[in-house]
Amino acid sequence: MKLEGPGKLLRIYIGESNRWRGKPLYEAIVLKARERGLAGATVLRGRLGYGARSRIHTTKVLRLSEDLPVLVQIIDTAERIEAFVPEVREMVEDGLITIEDMRIIQCRPGPDPAQ
Repeated sequence: MKLEGPGKLLRIYIGESNRWRGKPLYEAIVLKARERGLAGATVLRGRLGYGARSRIHTTKVLRLSEDLPVLVQIIDTAERIEAFVPEVREMVEDGLITIEDMRIIQCRPGPDPAQ
C-alpha cells in the first residue's frame, strides 16, 4: 500500500506503568493499531517529563521513576485515524491524546517514481 499526501498524526501521551487488560498500555495500543491496519506506529520512551499532576518523571539515578513518560505515535489518513480514536479513548484512562494534520512522504528503496 502506497501512502502519500495529507494525513493525520495521532499522539498518545501516557505513563510507562499504564496497563490495559494485563499488558502495557503502549503495547496494547500498537497491537490494536496494527490489527486495524493503520499505516504505522512508534513508541518513544521519555527521559524526563510531567503531566497533569505536575509530578516529575525522570531517568536520573537520584530520582529513579518507575513511571517514565511514553509517547505512542500513529500515522494514517484522516478517516482511519478518526475512526481509531474512540478505541484509544476507551483504552486510555489517564493520559493525553492529540491529533495533528501532517503530510506523509513515504521513502522506499528502488527507483524514484518522479523520474
